[in-house]
Amino acid sequence: MGTAFAICLVFIGCCSNVVSLELLVREFPGCGNIVTFAQFVFIALEGFIFETNFGRKKPSIPMSNYVIMVTMFFTISVINNYALNFNIAMPLHMIFRSGSLIANMILGIIILKKRYSVSKYLSIALVSAGIFICTIMSARQVNVADEGSEEQGFSALMHWLLGIAMLTFALVMSARMGIFQETLYKQYGKHSKEALFYNHCLPLPGFLLLSTNIYNHALYFSQSTPVVVPAVGLTVPIMWVYLIINVITQYVCIRGVFILTTECASLTVTLVVTLRKFLSLIFSILYFQNPFTAWHWVGTAVVFLGTLLYTEVWSSVRAALRGPAVKEKKAA
Repeated sequence: MGTAFAICLVFIGCCSNVVSLELLVREFPGCGNIVTFAQFVFIALEGFIFETNFGRKKPSIPMSNYVIMVTMFFTISVINNYALNFNIAMPLHMIFRSGSLIANMILGIIILKKRYSVSKYLSIALVSAGIFICTIMSARQVNVADEGSEEQGFSALMHWLLGIAMLTFALVMSARMGIFQETLYKQYGKHSKEALFYNHCLPLPGFLLLSTNIYNHALYFSQSTPVVVPAVGLTVPIMWVYLIINVITQYVCIRGVFILTTECASLTVTLVVTLRKFLSLIFSILYFQNPFTAWHWVGTAVVFLGTLLYTEVWSSVRAALRGPAVKEKKAA
Protein backbone atom coordinates (compact mmCIF):
# COMPACT_ATOMS: atom_id res chain seq x y z
CA MET A 1 0.00 0.00 0.00
CA GLY A 2 2.74 2.46 1.02
CA THR A 3 4.92 1.58 -1.97
CA ALA A 4 2.12 2.01 -4.51
CA PHE A 5 1.10 5.30 -2.91
CA ALA A 6 4.70 6.58 -3.00
CA ILE A 7 5.13 5.61 -6.66
CA CYS A 8 1.91 7.48 -7.53
CA LEU A 9 3.19 10.55 -5.67
CA VAL A 10 6.50 10.44 -7.55
CA PHE A 11 4.95 10.08 -11.00
CA ILE A 12 2.06 12.50 -10.51
CA GLY A 13 4.07 15.08 -8.55
CA CYS A 14 7.24 15.09 -10.63
CA CYS A 15 5.57 14.96 -14.04
CA SER A 16 3.15 17.75 -13.08
CA ASN A 17 6.10 19.72 -11.72
CA VAL A 18 7.93 19.48 -15.06
CA VAL A 19 4.84 20.79 -16.90
CA SER A 20 4.37 23.76 -14.55
CA LEU A 21 8.10 24.56 -14.65
CA GLU A 22 8.14 24.60 -18.43
CA LEU A 23 5.07 26.86 -18.50
CA LEU A 24 6.96 29.29 -16.23
CA VAL A 25 10.26 29.08 -18.10
CA ARG A 26 8.67 29.51 -21.52
CA GLU A 27 7.20 32.85 -20.44
CA PHE A 28 10.15 34.04 -18.32
CA PRO A 29 13.36 32.00 -18.95
CA GLY A 30 15.14 33.69 -16.02
CA CYS A 31 12.48 32.93 -13.40
CA GLY A 32 14.36 29.98 -11.88
CA ASN A 33 15.36 31.89 -8.75
CA ILE A 34 11.84 32.87 -7.71
CA VAL A 35 10.66 29.30 -8.40
CA THR A 36 13.44 27.81 -6.26
CA PHE A 37 12.87 30.40 -3.52
CA ALA A 38 9.15 29.57 -3.35
CA GLN A 39 9.90 25.83 -3.20
CA PHE A 40 12.47 26.30 -0.43
CA VAL A 41 10.14 28.47 1.66
CA PHE A 42 7.26 26.00 1.39
CA ILE A 43 9.32 22.89 2.22
CA ALA A 44 11.20 24.70 5.02
CA LEU A 45 7.92 25.87 6.57
CA GLU A 46 6.43 22.38 6.40
CA GLY A 47 9.58 20.86 7.93
CA PHE A 48 9.72 23.50 10.68
CA ILE A 49 6.20 22.58 11.77
CA PHE A 50 6.15 18.80 11.33
CA GLU A 51 9.81 17.72 11.50
CA THR A 52 11.40 20.03 14.09
CA ASN A 53 8.18 20.64 16.06
CA PHE A 54 8.58 24.43 15.75
CA GLY A 55 12.32 24.25 16.44
CA ARG A 56 12.06 22.19 19.63
CA LYS A 57 13.60 19.01 18.17
CA LYS A 58 17.40 18.99 17.98
CA PRO A 59 19.07 17.69 14.78
CA SER A 60 20.53 14.18 14.84
CA ILE A 61 23.40 15.22 12.53
CA PRO A 62 25.72 18.08 13.69
CA MET A 63 24.75 21.46 12.25
CA SER A 64 28.26 22.05 10.88
CA ASN A 65 27.76 19.13 8.47
CA TYR A 66 24.43 20.53 7.35
CA VAL A 67 26.09 23.89 6.61
CA ILE A 68 28.53 22.15 4.24
CA MET A 69 25.74 20.14 2.63
CA VAL A 70 23.50 23.18 2.26
CA THR A 71 26.27 25.25 0.66
CA MET A 72 26.64 22.59 -2.03
CA PHE A 73 22.87 22.15 -2.41
CA PHE A 74 22.24 25.90 -2.77
CA THR A 75 25.07 26.27 -5.30
CA ILE A 76 23.72 23.38 -7.39
CA SER A 77 20.17 24.78 -7.41
CA VAL A 78 21.23 28.31 -8.41
CA ILE A 79 23.60 27.14 -11.16
CA ASN A 80 21.01 24.77 -12.64
CA ASN A 81 18.51 27.64 -12.72
CA TYR A 82 20.91 30.09 -14.35
CA ALA A 83 21.83 27.52 -17.01
CA LEU A 84 18.32 27.97 -18.48
CA ASN A 85 19.31 31.56 -19.36
CA PHE A 86 21.98 30.27 -21.75
CA ASN A 87 19.79 28.86 -24.52
CA ILE A 88 19.55 25.42 -22.86
CA ALA A 89 16.39 23.61 -23.98
CA MET A 90 14.38 21.94 -21.23
CA PRO A 91 14.68 18.40 -22.73
CA LEU A 92 18.48 18.79 -22.93
CA HIS A 93 18.50 20.14 -19.37
CA MET A 94 16.62 17.04 -18.18
CA ILE A 95 18.77 14.58 -20.14
CA PHE A 96 22.01 16.22 -19.04
CA ARG A 97 21.05 15.97 -15.37
CA SER A 98 20.33 12.28 -15.92
CA GLY A 99 24.09 11.88 -16.26
CA SER A 100 24.51 11.95 -12.48
CA LEU A 101 25.54 8.28 -12.65
CA ILE A 102 28.72 9.27 -14.50
CA ALA A 103 29.74 11.89 -11.97
CA ASN A 104 28.86 9.60 -9.05
CA MET A 105 30.97 6.76 -10.40
CA ILE A 106 33.98 8.95 -11.15
CA LEU A 107 33.94 10.62 -7.74
CA GLY A 108 33.26 7.28 -6.05
CA ILE A 109 36.42 5.88 -7.63
CA ILE A 110 38.49 8.95 -6.74
CA ILE A 111 37.19 9.72 -3.24
CA LEU A 112 35.82 6.44 -1.87
CA LYS A 113 38.26 4.20 -3.81
CA LYS A 114 35.34 2.11 -5.07
CA ARG A 115 35.61 -0.49 -7.81
CA TYR A 116 32.76 -1.53 -10.09
CA SER A 117 31.79 -4.49 -12.27
CA VAL A 118 32.13 -4.53 -16.06
CA SER A 119 28.36 -4.01 -16.44
CA LYS A 120 28.59 -0.81 -14.37
CA TYR A 121 31.36 0.59 -16.59
CA LEU A 122 29.37 -0.39 -19.69
CA SER A 123 26.28 1.39 -18.36
CA ILE A 124 28.29 4.55 -17.72
CA ALA A 125 29.69 4.39 -21.27
CA LEU A 126 26.13 4.17 -22.63
CA VAL A 127 24.93 7.11 -20.54
CA SER A 128 27.96 9.17 -21.63
CA ALA A 129 27.34 8.32 -25.29
CA GLY A 130 23.65 9.23 -25.02
CA ILE A 131 24.36 12.61 -23.44
CA PHE A 132 27.10 13.29 -26.00
CA ILE A 133 24.70 12.58 -28.90
CA CYS A 134 21.99 14.86 -27.49
CA THR A 135 24.51 17.60 -26.70
CA ILE A 136 26.00 17.57 -30.21
CA MET A 137 22.54 17.63 -31.82
CA SER A 138 21.45 20.56 -29.64
CA ALA A 139 24.65 22.42 -30.54
CA ARG A 140 23.82 22.02 -34.23
CA GLN A 141 20.30 23.36 -33.59
CA VAL A 142 21.76 26.42 -31.87
CA ASN A 143 23.87 27.17 -34.94
CA VAL A 144 20.91 26.70 -37.29
CA ALA A 145 18.53 28.75 -35.14
CA ASP A 146 20.93 31.68 -34.90
CA GLU A 147 21.96 31.90 -38.52
CA GLY A 148 22.61 35.44 -39.63
CA SER A 149 26.17 36.59 -39.47
CA GLU A 150 29.06 34.27 -38.64
CA GLU A 151 29.87 36.45 -35.63
CA GLN A 152 26.33 36.12 -34.25
CA GLY A 153 26.42 32.34 -34.71
CA PHE A 154 29.73 32.06 -32.86
CA SER A 155 28.42 34.27 -30.04
CA ALA A 156 25.28 32.11 -29.67
CA LEU A 157 27.37 28.93 -29.61
CA MET A 158 29.71 30.31 -26.91
CA HIS A 159 26.68 31.42 -24.92
CA TRP A 160 25.26 27.89 -25.16
CA LEU A 161 28.62 26.28 -24.25
CA LEU A 162 28.73 28.40 -21.10
CA GLY A 163 25.36 26.94 -20.13
CA ILE A 164 26.70 23.42 -20.77
CA ALA A 165 29.72 24.19 -18.57
CA MET A 166 27.39 25.33 -15.78
CA LEU A 167 25.35 22.12 -16.04
CA THR A 168 28.55 20.05 -15.94
CA PHE A 169 29.79 21.82 -12.82
CA ALA A 170 26.39 21.36 -11.12
CA LEU A 171 26.43 17.68 -12.07
CA VAL A 172 29.83 17.09 -10.46
CA MET A 173 28.87 19.14 -7.39
CA SER A 174 25.66 17.13 -7.04
CA ALA A 175 27.62 13.87 -7.12
CA ARG A 176 30.02 15.21 -4.49
CA MET A 177 27.07 16.15 -2.27
CA GLY A 178 25.65 12.63 -2.68
CA ILE A 179 28.93 11.09 -1.51
CA PHE A 180 29.03 13.51 1.42
CA GLN A 181 25.47 12.53 2.40
CA GLU A 182 26.33 8.84 2.10
CA THR A 183 29.26 9.34 4.49
CA LEU A 184 27.07 11.23 6.97
CA TYR A 185 24.31 8.60 6.92
CA LYS A 186 26.86 5.84 7.59
CA GLN A 187 28.19 7.78 10.58
CA TYR A 188 24.97 9.16 12.10
CA GLY A 189 22.22 6.99 10.60
CA LYS A 190 19.61 7.88 7.96
CA HIS A 191 17.67 11.06 8.65
CA SER A 192 16.32 11.89 5.20
CA LYS A 193 13.41 14.07 6.31
CA GLU A 194 15.63 16.04 8.68
CA ALA A 195 18.16 16.56 5.87
CA LEU A 196 15.33 17.66 3.56
CA PHE A 197 14.30 20.34 6.06
CA TYR A 198 17.78 21.73 6.71
CA ASN A 199 18.70 21.62 3.02
CA HIS A 200 15.76 23.95 2.34
CA CYS A 201 15.80 26.06 5.52
CA LEU A 202 19.47 27.02 5.95
CA PRO A 203 19.94 28.38 2.38
CA LEU A 204 17.06 30.88 2.71
CA PRO A 205 19.33 33.83 3.76
CA GLY A 206 21.39 33.19 0.61
CA PHE A 207 18.42 34.28 -1.49
CA LEU A 208 19.08 37.84 -0.30
CA LEU A 209 21.87 37.88 -2.90
CA LEU A 210 19.21 37.15 -5.51
CA SER A 211 16.56 39.45 -4.06
CA THR A 212 16.59 41.91 -6.97
CA ASN A 213 16.05 39.14 -9.51
CA ILE A 214 13.32 37.55 -7.38
CA TYR A 215 11.57 40.90 -6.83
CA ASN A 216 11.66 41.77 -10.54
CA HIS A 217 10.14 38.45 -11.52
CA ALA A 218 7.51 38.83 -8.81
CA LEU A 219 6.51 42.08 -10.57
CA TYR A 220 6.52 40.30 -13.95
CA PHE A 221 4.33 37.54 -12.54
CA SER A 222 1.88 40.10 -11.12
CA GLN A 223 1.57 41.72 -14.56
CA SER A 224 0.72 38.44 -16.32
CA THR A 225 -2.73 37.62 -17.65
CA PRO A 226 -5.30 37.32 -14.81
CA VAL A 227 -7.39 34.17 -14.55
CA VAL A 228 -10.25 33.16 -12.29
CA VAL A 229 -9.45 30.26 -9.94
CA PRO A 230 -12.62 28.08 -10.12
CA ALA A 231 -12.60 26.64 -6.59
CA VAL A 232 -11.96 30.00 -4.89
CA GLY A 233 -13.49 32.46 -7.31
CA LEU A 234 -10.53 34.85 -7.02
CA THR A 235 -8.80 36.51 -9.95
CA VAL A 236 -5.07 35.72 -9.88
CA PRO A 237 -2.29 36.40 -12.44
CA ILE A 238 -1.67 33.19 -14.38
CA MET A 239 2.07 33.03 -13.55
CA TRP A 240 1.32 32.97 -9.81
CA VAL A 241 -1.07 30.07 -10.42
CA TYR A 242 1.66 28.20 -12.28
CA LEU A 243 4.10 28.94 -9.45
CA ILE A 244 1.73 27.66 -6.76
CA ILE A 245 1.13 24.48 -8.78
CA ASN A 246 4.90 24.06 -9.22
CA VAL A 247 5.60 24.45 -5.49
CA ILE A 248 2.89 21.96 -4.48
CA THR A 249 3.88 19.36 -7.10
CA GLN A 250 7.56 19.73 -6.16
CA TYR A 251 6.66 18.97 -2.55
CA VAL A 252 4.53 15.99 -3.59
CA CYS A 253 7.41 14.66 -5.72
CA ILE A 254 10.05 15.01 -2.97
CA ARG A 255 7.67 13.57 -0.38
CA GLY A 256 6.98 10.58 -2.64
CA VAL A 257 10.69 9.89 -3.08
CA PHE A 258 11.15 10.11 0.70
CA ILE A 259 8.35 7.58 1.37
CA LEU A 260 9.75 5.32 -1.34
CA THR A 261 13.21 5.26 0.28
CA THR A 262 11.65 4.04 3.53
CA GLU A 263 9.49 1.39 1.81
CA CYS A 264 11.72 -0.02 -0.94
CA ALA A 265 15.28 -1.00 -1.76
CA SER A 266 17.47 1.59 -3.43
CA LEU A 267 17.21 -0.35 -6.71
CA THR A 268 13.45 0.18 -6.82
CA VAL A 269 13.82 3.86 -5.95
CA THR A 270 16.38 4.39 -8.71
CA LEU A 271 14.23 2.57 -11.24
CA VAL A 272 11.10 4.58 -10.37
CA VAL A 273 12.97 7.90 -10.52
CA THR A 274 14.56 6.91 -13.86
CA LEU A 275 11.22 5.97 -15.38
CA ARG A 276 9.76 9.21 -14.02
CA LYS A 277 12.49 11.20 -15.78
CA PHE A 278 11.81 9.36 -19.01
CA LEU A 279 8.03 9.92 -18.79
CA SER A 280 8.57 13.62 -17.97
CA LEU A 281 10.87 13.98 -20.95
CA ILE A 282 8.45 12.32 -23.37
CA PHE A 283 5.54 14.40 -22.07
CA SER A 284 7.55 17.62 -22.33
CA ILE A 285 8.52 16.89 -25.93
CA LEU A 286 5.05 15.86 -27.12
CA TYR A 287 2.94 18.38 -25.19
CA PHE A 288 5.16 21.43 -25.71
CA GLN A 289 6.41 20.36 -29.17
CA ASN A 290 10.05 20.86 -28.23
CA PRO A 291 12.53 20.34 -31.10
CA PHE A 292 13.64 16.74 -30.92
CA THR A 293 15.30 14.95 -33.84
CA ALA A 294 15.70 11.24 -34.46
CA TRP A 295 19.23 11.48 -33.04
CA HIS A 296 17.82 13.02 -29.89
CA TRP A 297 15.57 9.98 -29.52
CA VAL A 298 18.56 7.67 -30.02
CA GLY A 299 20.55 9.59 -27.41
CA THR A 300 17.65 9.53 -24.95
CA ALA A 301 17.12 5.79 -25.40
CA VAL A 302 20.84 5.12 -24.85
CA VAL A 303 20.87 7.27 -21.68
CA PHE A 304 18.00 5.41 -20.09
CA LEU A 305 19.22 2.00 -21.32
CA GLY A 306 22.52 2.72 -19.59
CA THR A 307 20.71 3.86 -16.43
CA LEU A 308 18.63 0.67 -16.29
CA LEU A 309 21.76 -1.42 -16.86
CA TYR A 310 23.44 0.43 -14.00
CA THR A 311 20.60 -0.46 -11.62
CA GLU A 312 20.92 -4.15 -12.61
CA VAL A 313 17.23 -4.39 -13.49
CA TRP A 314 17.89 -7.17 -15.98
CA SER A 315 19.58 -9.35 -13.34
CA SER A 316 16.71 -8.75 -10.92
CA VAL A 317 14.13 -9.67 -13.56
CA ARG A 318 16.03 -12.87 -14.47
CA ALA A 319 16.35 -13.80 -10.80
CA ALA A 320 12.62 -13.21 -10.27
CA LEU A 321 11.76 -15.38 -13.28
CA ARG A 322 14.12 -18.15 -12.15
CA GLY A 323 12.71 -18.13 -8.63
CA PRO A 324 9.45 -19.97 -9.38
CA ALA A 325 11.28 -22.45 -11.62
CA VAL A 326 13.84 -23.24 -8.92
CA LYS A 327 11.10 -23.72 -6.31
CA GLU A 328 9.25 -26.13 -8.62
CA LYS A 329 12.43 -28.19 -9.15
CA LYS A 330 13.03 -28.39 -5.40
CA ALA A 331 9.42 -29.42 -4.83
CA ALA A 332 9.75 -32.13 -7.47
